[in-house]
Amino acid sequence: MASHRIRVGIDVGGTFTDAVAIDSATLRLVAQVKVPTSHHHADGVAHGIVEALDRLLKDVGCEPGSASASATASDSIAFLAHGTTQATNALLEGDVAPVGLIGIGTGPGALPTKRLAGLAHLELTPGKRLPLSYAHVADPDDATAVRTAVERVTAAGADVLVASEPFSVDLPDGEDAVIETARSFGLPMTAAHEITSLYGLRKRTRTAVVNAAILPKMLATADLVDAGITAAGVRAPLMVMRCDGGVMSLEEMRRRPLLTVLSGPAAGVAGALMQERVSEGVFLETGGTSTDISVIRRGKVAVRHATILGKPSYLSALDVRTVGVGGGSMVRTGGGKVRTVGPRSAHIAGLPYACFADPEDLRDARLATISPLDGDPDDYAVLDAAGGRFALTMTCAANALGRVPDGDFAAADPEVARTALAPLAAALGTDVAGAATRILDAGVKQVRDVVDAMVRDYRLDRDTAVLVGGGGGAASVTPHLAADTGMTGRIAAHNEVISPIGVALALVREQIERIIPGATQEQILGVRGEAEAAVVAQGADPAAVEVEVTVDPQTNTVRAIATGATELRAQDRAHRADDAERLSAAAASLKADPSAVEVLAGTPAHTVYGTERRRRFRRSRHPVRVLDADGVVRLHAADARIATTTVGAAPELLARLIRESTSYGDGGVRAPALRLLLGSRIADLSGVLDAEPLLALARSELGSRAADEPVVAIVEARS
Repeated sequence: MASHRIRVGIDVGGTFTDAVAIDSATLRLVAQVKVPTSHHHADGVAHGIVEALDRLLKDVGCEPGSASASATASDSIAFLAHGTTQATNALLEGDVAPVGLIGIGTGPGALPTKRLAGLAHLELTPGKRLPLSYAHVADPDDATAVRTAVERVTAAGADVLVASEPFSVDLPDGEDAVIETARSFGLPMTAAHEITSLYGLRKRTRTAVVNAAILPKMLATADLVDAGITAAGVRAPLMVMRCDGGVMSLEEMRRRPLLTVLSGPAAGVAGALMQERVSEGVFLETGGTSTDISVIRRGKVAVRHATILGKPSYLSALDVRTVGVGGGSMVRTGGGKVRTVGPRSAHIAGLPYACFADPEDLRDARLATISPLDGDPDDYAVLDAAGGRFALTMTCAANALGRVPDGDFAAADPEVARTALAPLAAALGTDVAGAATRILDAGVKQVRDVVDAMVRDYRLDRDTAVLVGGGGGAASVTPHLAADTGMTGRIAAHNEVISPIGVALALVREQIERIIPGATQEQILGVRGEAEAAVVAQGADPAAVEVEVTVDPQTNTVRAIATGATELRAQDRAHRADDAERLSAAAASLKADPSAVEVLAGTPAHTVYGTERRRRFRRSRHPVRVLDADGVVRLHAADARIATTTVGAAPELLARLIRESTSYGDGGVRAPALRLLLGSRIADLSGVLDAEPLLALARSELGSRAADEPVVAIVEARS
């Protein structure tokens, strides 16, 4: 059995369900299992989740059914979470429950509500629309009218109810009254204001309706999985992967299953963030058919409001962009050149990769072109050989060039890969290395176009950003892309199971958004407190919670994102960087000679390094980097002031620093970007532009700490 407690992550994919056990102290991978995803089982994907958990517990010495299984599983598992594509698949396949929408309003104010009946025109799949029936209630306190409305939509087939009223984010009483009266019907229900607190009646209701449409199926799965882990003797609360890279409690998932839509790619980027400790970079999760590309900036995943069923929603999801190039993407040729790669993959074509063939099977290989599926172009290159027909793929090219590390999930015999590419090389009039390079050039160009766009969109520093590859096909894309761009690149450890690793290591996350014109300090602190309380209620340790607050003066949106671990992480990690290693890493990130880099400040958890960049006729710049004890860069600042103080003295010092660093211009008065190093945390307050709320938030971060505790302030004036 594991010497420490373990964190269990389970990721439900389209073909396989993967589960991993991670040592909660060292973050070392203890065990991993793979079972077929149980789409067609009577219990759906829940069966595969429970089966994967059972096998994993057996591998770590907690076999279900044994005499001590319950006690052992209970003692050993510190954290258990799963990610699933079930909600996404339900929407893609149109497998949703009929929704009954109860609109509320009277007089002229009822007109926009009644127009919500048009949500029945939302298209799920070509030719299939969202099953929705609408009924209207003038007075939500009229219980008889509410019951009549519910009877009308249930008679039309509704299996789940939604109540919606204009301005319910400010006055939810009407929606709450309808839900309370309808409770006797025994159907799953939701009020629109419970799903999002942003204005916009139609968008808010549309988001709530889509949430309701997947609610019954997700509730059934939640109950089955919950029963399964209870039977296995696991007492750790079950968490579920969100689409923004965090996890939520099972109870929260029962309320807002929509948060699991688009969560598939989020698991992988969570793995890059937590296991690989990436603070600035691009994560590329490459499977057999496609590559999902996402950004990590300043230690946080990049999210945006998602488009669902072709319409904008209030669902904050990972900003992931997908390219139809993966490890199994087939080569397309013509006119003596490689035209492109993909989008058809060997998996979809039903063909084996040529590089994984036995050498004897490639005897007498002859190059041919085919149309893999009806309607496909007929220029996909294959080998017809003694052992049958084989696909030439990106993975074949990467193995032929020695780009796939030994032991990698996609590793093949390089000599077999070169033999497989020889007929193509002859047709192209080049050698095998030249043919392999042309294949990777064609595939990686498609990926690079998207990576370049995301680097621009998020203003990543190419000198410090890293490319991290995950997924079984990582070696076919990331190494060549790194060489092509000149950026630093690497393949994640255990890249083939980076998604369940991400699930196992993910933090509890909650996002609260409010539109508050002219928000006061008290209102901003209130939103912050609400987000913090939400993650604590879902099991996060209060001492481990971090809250990032952003105030957007253009949209009057106050946003608070809280994250926290469900337990205080143990600190006996396998390796701690020494002073020399941290200095070297800081110098590399700063693109400076180590002799020109200084230690500017530090806490027990972080060290601040800086250098000076002199410029002719202009003020010198002072870039800094914050490194943790593992030698990982956790924060970048292009030009910052550093001040060390104590909790007791910090308010006065911060007031002076903010006053001195506030900028004035055509865009108005802008307070500096402020970050505080406190204990093991980095408190990021850079999203607040006004001095008074910024100081109020800083005081709230300092409030519960000892007066003599050291604090490091990192202050960046805004241009």
